[in-house]
Amino acid sequence: MLQQTRVAAVIPYYSKFLNLFPTAADLARARPQKVLRAWAGLGYYARARNLHGAARRILAAGHFPSSYEEWLALPGVGKYTAAAISSIMLGEARAVVDGNVMGCRL
Repeated sequence: MLQQTRVAAVIPYYSKFLNLFPTAADLARARPQKVLRAWAGLGYYARARNLHGAARRILAAGHFPSSYEEWLALPGVGKYTAAAISSIMLGEARAVVDGNVMGCRL
């Protein structure tokens, strides 16, 4: 939800979304129309579709991804997100670099 969207704008949507879909399984089992309705107003609807698709893959696998490569294979998960998740949750040695630091010189 925070991709290209300010935190202040996301907070009410995030709370509503988690109330509707408290677990990845709840999100995976939801009808696409319900997910899109919960997302309405945030824009960038591909993010909602990707999140829903990722939840469905996680439910089908029976577990969350256990490596950078597995996270990266989910719809909507790019290198930055896969690196952040795998370094924080899985303890993998992954650098998380975004546009705010890429242009910096030492």
